[in-house]
Amino acid sequence: MSIAQSLLSEFDHEMANTRKTLERVPENKLDYTPDPKSMSMGKLASHIAEMCGWLPSMMEGPELDIPAGFKPFLATSRKELLDTFDKNVAGSRAALAAAGDQALMQDWSLKFAGNAMFTMPRIAVYRSMIMNHVIHHRAQLTVYYRLNGIPVPALYGPSADEGQQAAAGH
Repeated sequence: MSIAQSLLSEFDHEMANTRKTLERVPENKLDYTPDPKSMSMGKLASHIAEMCGWLPSMMEGPELDIPAGFKPFLATSRKELLDTFDKNVAGSRAALAAAGDQALMQDWSLKFAGNAMFTMPRIAVYRSMIMNHVIHHRAQLTVYYRLNGIPVPALYGPSADEGQQAAAGH
């Protein structure tokens, strides 16, 4: 079994949990922030949906150079958010499924306006800058939900809002 094939079930599980979380983004709270230093709920959810589409770019070449004027995706509705997420997940899953072991071990660099941010093997970029990063921000989003009385989904077992019965179907 290839490295990529061994990662697909985890990818599918985490993306299903991420979609379940994004489905709860309330359109009337997209501007909500728990603190002035925090991203708005809409920006945070959009960032998650956008990150789920980073894998094809990572697999296509030895680096990605983000231009200085780059404008991140910002959804204006739950439908736009979920449509973007679904499209990005499909593209990333296909890129992961097609990834060879040798390609995953090759160094890849992220640059911003020509300046190197980091260089590491693609497999490490996949784990740290895609999967762990998505999970981190997804957790932040559930805190926003708790602060706004929005039920937090059961992700790795029951949540305070979805008990044993909900988790059994998980």
